[in-house]
Amino acid sequence: MKLNQVTLGNQGLIVPKIGLGCMGMTGFGDADMYGKTDEKEAIATIHRSLELGGNFLDTADLYGPFKNEQLIAKAIEGNRNKYIIATKFGWEIDDNEQVTWKINGTKDYVKKSIERSLKNLKTDYIDLYYMHRLDKNTPVEETVGAMSDLVKEGKIGYIGLSEVSSETVKRAHAVHPVSAVQSEYSLFERTVEEKGVIKTLNELGIGFVAYSPLGRGFLSGNIKTIDDLPENDFRRGIPRFQEQHFYKNIELVEAIEDLAKEKNITSSQLALAWIISKGILPIPGTKRRKYLEHNIEAANIQLSESEIQKLESIIPLGTDTGATYDDFGMALLDY
Repeated sequence: MKLNQVTLGNQGLIVPKIGLGCMGMTGFGDADMYGKTDEKEAIATIHRSLELGGNFLDTADLYGPFKNEQLIAKAIEGNRNKYIIATKFGWEIDDNEQVTWKINGTKDYVKKSIERSLKNLKTDYIDLYYMHRLDKNTPVEETVGAMSDLVKEGKIGYIGLSEVSSETVKRAHAVHPVSAVQSEYSLFERTVEEKGVIKTLNELGIGFVAYSPLGRGFLSGNIKTIDDLPENDFRRGIPRFQEQHFYKNIELVEAIEDLAKEKNITSSQLALAWIISKGILPIPGTKRRKYLEHNIEAANIQLSESEIQKLESIIPLGTDTGATYDDFGMALLDY
């Protein structure tokens, strides 16, 4: 079950075929992200991932805020050089550790953010540093120029962007080579494909990282009613999980489950294998070892062209499964 490695972009970054999304391992303020947290099990999950070759961890200063980076610091203590750490900046967090809900990509804020992340992660370098969202009031050239300085200083290894358009990618890449772009991508969410972003990345030799590759849990098949979500779960505020889309989405998941049963795998594994078949790196989030092992097994599943076509016919490109964020969140995407 040991993971094989792949190159992410053409700047030299080598990662396993599946990464580990760590966001759900900590809550956000007083709220849970994906159910109750369990620090001991979360750390055990990170350690188990390493045993299986899954040493690529994805976090952000926003998660907590800061709690997630601090958790990872605990998990990797004494073994920093065995892990590839990706974190993000851009959601403005003030000196009282409060999120202002503004995006800040100014040069000064980039420099402030990296020092905070290095401190919270208890490390002197970050392998992959993402601009979490585009600051539409700051030229991307300024933001990436500041990130380029961090590469020269040895504080980060590679530059990444998140939820950006083809035009933004091209402008950023002209300032400093971009290694990876991360956006939501799954059978339920293919906007970056529709908008031509993936095509642009392929042309420029930039890797693509898919967060929420299981549709924020929908494609696991474990969610059958809205009440399956905890009362304070953030997903209740996302249109995909609200009544106008929920039951239609359940029908789509059931059709995917039927196809998965034909291969004697789960819908989650089928959804991940589909992403990997496209040369895309999924980073499914989990905080439990059993789900981690289940996800990693998907890296060894081969899909035939006919199986891929059959799967994509269930949810054709352009299918409306509900917006990925509320109106505020959607307005911050760069599409």
